[in-house]
Amino acid sequence: MRIVTIPTVLADELREHLTRVPSGPDSLVFTGERGATPRRGNWRANVGWTDALVAAGLPKGFHFHDLRHTGNHLVAQSGASTRELMHRMGHSTMRAALIYQHATESRSRELADRLDALVIAHREEAKLAGNGDP
Repeated sequence: MRIVTIPTVLADELREHLTRVPSGPDSLVFTGERGATPRRGNWRANVGWTDALVAAGLPKGFHFHDLRHTGNHLVAQSGASTRELMHRMGHSTMRAALIYQHATESRSRELADRLDALVIAHREEAKLAGNGDP
């Protein structure tokens, strides 16, 4: 078992979902008709996957594993280190974690903005110290 911390904004939604499945410390998030792990062959039907995709505004071909990929990509974009990604995903190699560290234009802009802030802060410190503009 691995504990994965989720964003606070998702906690209420998860709590609400868990009211519809048997509760307990070892409860499953998704259950079949008898409260057990759904079988791979009928998982989509048991959990109402198609309806859930529509309700969430996700494309028709979206797969369950895409949720993992999206979540890990967002964690990587939020600044997680490769080691933190490895721990979160339960992987022992860097190769798996690197898959989720896509370069994106928005992340590139964010990094450039952070560099701007560092340079501006350094210049302000230099001015206050009387060293002029470096």
